[in-house]
Amino acid sequence: MKKKFIVGAVCFLIAAGLGFFGVQFFTKTGFFKVPGELRFADEILDSEAEIYRGQFTEIELDKDLIFSTFFGDSLRAEKEGDENAEYFLVDVFVPTGDFYETRDSISSEEFNNLFESGNASVISVRELDDTKRLLAVDGNFYLETFTNGAKFKYLKVEGESEVDREIAREKIAEVIPELPTKETTLSFAQTGVTALSRNMNSKFDQVGTGAYFSQNIGVFLSGFDLTHTSNESSFTDWAYSGNICSKWGFVDTLIGIGLDIVELTGNHNIDCGDQAAIDTVDKYNELGIKTVGGGKTASEAAEPLNIAQKGSNITFLAYNLSTGGATYDETPGANQYYEEDAQMRIAEAKGRGDTVIVDIQYYECNAYASTYEDPTCDYPENTPGDEIGLFRSLIDMGADVVVGTSAHQAQTYELYNGGAIYYGLGNLFFDQVWWPGTTRSLGLAHYFWNNKLIQTRRFGTVYDSTYQTRLMNNEELEWFINRLNQAR
Repeated sequence: MKKKFIVGAVCFLIAAGLGFFGVQFFTKTGFFKVPGELRFADEILDSEAEIYRGQFTEIELDKDLIFSTFFGDSLRAEKEGDENAEYFLVDVFVPTGDFYETRDSISSEEFNNLFESGNASVISVRELDDTKRLLAVDGNFYLETFTNGAKFKYLKVEGESEVDREIAREKIAEVIPELPTKETTLSFAQTGVTALSRNMNSKFDQVGTGAYFSQNIGVFLSGFDLTHTSNESSFTDWAYSGNICSKWGFVDTLIGIGLDIVELTGNHNIDCGDQAAIDTVDKYNELGIKTVGGGKTASEAAEPLNIAQKGSNITFLAYNLSTGGATYDETPGANQYYEEDAQMRIAEAKGRGDTVIVDIQYYECNAYASTYEDPTCDYPENTPGDEIGLFRSLIDMGADVVVGTSAHQAQTYELYNGGAIYYGLGNLFFDQVWWPGTTRSLGLAHYFWNNKLIQTRRFGTVYDSTYQTRLMNNEELEWFINRLNQAR
């Protein structure tokens, strides 16, 4: 009896063992468990797969992880309810033209055709620089929206194991290249001449508020992280239709465009007297508006504006080389241009790794005496002196961007020796409505990422006898850019 019990127990144990190990064998668990593997779809490059594999070299997965990629036309906020997958944005592809591209935007159909054909004009956003012209898609400019105007490349990692997916979420995130985002990209709008004066003073008396003049452009310009203009007129109680002085209520015009930086290189800022110029600088300080290129004394006027935001560092220099308005002592005025000073300050800034922008209030082209479209002043060679030689010399010194802020009629622009030159931006706000060329301006929207200027987008503005500045529409802008290109 005892013998039979022992034999039965042994048989039971053997059967149980066979069942236990049999289940493990057929389910590939326990002693027979096969670790999960990384599996890659055909579209994933070997170089990419090698990077992902490197993140799992010492990790044993429970189940397989399957890697694949796909493209979307907009930024995905969620993973569309797929509980067994993790999604990673790994690249963004955008359409570009060359620096002198006339168009600002292309259709989504044209972009799709370029993308699918592998056209070289479609590049990763990480390859953008200021020598290429980023194009909007159906009016959606990627560096403004960050959600449209591009092809978004996603990595999809699928797996049955939640633990494996959590590991993938952590490990893959470590090797995804950084991409520009709203939080890391600094936008900086530069605009041209502002002179809220003369006949605009009379118009102010009619409308009763400075907000009137900026109401059609304010939302757009306020949307940038930094907004600049070169204001040539000081605020005073003695402003009227016959002088280049501004009524105090015009402060609301500048607030209306979200002004952050005011350039004071203009040759008219002391037209209303030293006290008005001092009071004006005090008002800017009170409002938190930074000044550059002018001040209450010569030493204050000479100070560069150093900008450090969103991981980018910019040195902004501004000079006056014009028909007057500069200060040389303890009186207010504009920062007089000296070549030695520019060389020193540019070298110091480049030594720190800053991007350098230099603005120049230069001599003006005055060939405006017509009521028709006169392109004479589109050409910088028609300006007194050697405007081209001076602006190019600043690029040779190391400046990245040189901008002329005295031209009342926008002038052409060019790439030169690795830098960009915009010879004249034209009028943002002024009363010059009798000459068509002086009612328009070229605006520059700079975008900085990872301490690098990755793009400058051009925009156009225009005003009429209402003195209300507005953005140009697409047709007007294309005509305007084409005209400036022809003057190159």
